[in-house]
Amino acid sequence: MSAPAAQAVDLHVHSDKSDGSFPPARLAELAAQKHLSAFALTDHDTTAGIKEAMAAGEKWGVEVIAGIEFSTAYTPSGSFSQGRCAERDIHIVGLFIDEDAPAFQTQLQQFVDARILRNQKMCARLQEAGLPISYEKLLDAFPGSVITRGHYARFLLESGCVKSLPEAFDRYLGDHTPYFVPREKITPAQAVELILSVKGIPVLAHPTLYRLGQEALENLVRTLRQAGLVALETFYPTYDGRQARRMRQLADRYGLLSSGGSDFHGKSKPGLEMGTGYGKLFVGREVLDALKEKRKELFHV
Repeated sequence: MSAPAAQAVDLHVHSDKSDGSFPPARLAELAAQKHLSAFALTDHDTTAGIKEAMAAGEKWGVEVIAGIEFSTAYTPSGSFSQGRCAERDIHIVGLFIDEDAPAFQTQLQQFVDARILRNQKMCARLQEAGLPISYEKLLDAFPGSVITRGHYARFLLESGCVKSLPEAFDRYLGDHTPYFVPREKITPAQAVELILSVKGIPVLAHPTLYRLGQEALENLVRTLRQAGLVALETFYPTYDGRQARRMRQLADRYGLLSSGGSDFHGKSKPGLEMGTGYGKLFVGREVLDALKEKRKELFHV
């Protein structure tokens, strides 16, 4: 008799409460269809979909991990470009968070307020360029969502202003365009500390995407480890074999656990599937179990 198939999990998933296209309840159903034993809902700067996902998870027999993904601002030491600091957008995932902690929700509301102000300014700039967009139209098109640039791109595509999502970023939404407005962000270390404050496990998301050199990435990981970082994503759908090995070695070097997942967004990332990424991703249940054990050790829960 053959051995039972190993259980898979996905610890990096987005819903339409941020920039994904599927409702939280639908994600639980999809996870069951894909035979995942668990997934983490890690929407950007919001926990609005967690309770819905958990209720659906109970229905479908899938464990739902309360999570979040923070966008943070980081400037590598000694990094300058044309006289300006080369600031990077670093993402920190939090797993097993106590999303109902009052101080935590107060901080999240501050992030939402900063996004609203940024979005109003960006919409004004895009309107001046003749585009039929407004913050109110974005809210109507994506009710209940924390509006991100992914929503802008979908709105511009559906309005016929661009022919593809990449074109929307190239012409209107990218950091290099005259319409981009930055928003106030916390540092990666502050995000780590915030996640720890609500008994969560902080994870450095997809380190290879930041295009940091080896030394700069080591400096980032070292700094975050000192702040309390627990894990980094050694599993990610775009890693090739060499990158995956480098991430495992980096985690081992700094005593970090492994985490990872598909970074599933639904329709906004065509061909990227929950659980399996572009077809070869597999995150075993033992990865989740190790993170749970570490949380027990840290917080005695």
